[in-house]
Amino acid sequence: MLTFFLLTATAVLSDAALDINTVPPYVKQCYEGDPKLIECFESAVHHLRPYLATGIPEIELPSVEPFLMDELSLSLTTGPNGYKVSLKEIDIFGASNFTLSKLKLSENGKPFEARINIPLLRINSRYTSSGVLIILPASGNGTFNAQLEDINAVVKGMVSVHKKENLTFLHVDSLNLDLTVRNLHMSVKNIYKNNRILTEAINLFLRENGQEVFKVMKPQLRKKLSTLFMSITNKLLTHLPVEVFYVPVARQAKKPPQ
Repeated sequence: MLTFFLLTATAVLSDAALDINTVPPYVKQCYEGDPKLIECFESAVHHLRPYLATGIPEIELPSVEPFLMDELSLSLTTGPNGYKVSLKEIDIFGASNFTLSKLKLSENGKPFEARINIPLLRINSRYTSSGVLIILPASGNGTFNAQLEDINAVVKGMVSVHKKENLTFLHVDSLNLDLTVRNLHMSVKNIYKNNRILTEAINLFLRENGQEVFKVMKPQLRKKLSTLFMSITNKLLTHLPVEVFYVPVARQAKKPPQ
């Protein structure tokens, strides 16, 4: 979710807008030779935030509010009757309210890198569970809710360059992210048959072991997000010439910076 914002800042352009002199309102251009180029790229990412929140129909880019994920499978305790949880139909809210910093461009074969902070993410999903939790049989289903506060992500990736019809295009070849969460709150409700004892037992477990639960979620979350973001970004980058968002010196005489 987090890497998508960095990369789509330079990726949102449709086939119909390949005229490099036509700049859509959601693209903020940066200029070759600018001594504050990194700051410009970071500003371009931030410029995109309201468009990510609402979506961009003309390029078939849906809103990231909510950001959707399919499923996460978690084994939270060990043993033959270990407590297992499956989260499905996952909606993530708050992803468009991010701040990008410490951007490093890819140079000399090294990956690009950036840090992203999101103050708050809210997660709603369906869940099913099986096994034993705190000596109680805990098989059932219901609604899972989480609130993640002060999320920090480090994004790294490799990009290749190719030419097409005298225009330059980028492709993200690999992408990795790591993330930490300062505070989190998790709970379940609407458990099958409104089992109050089971509801209280699960919520007690989540309150006392929230960071441990997140550690179990984290490897799958990183993999799914990296794969999803790279796929979306490359689909967009296929239609986006670099010359649209990074104006070379030769074109600046015709269209100087605003």
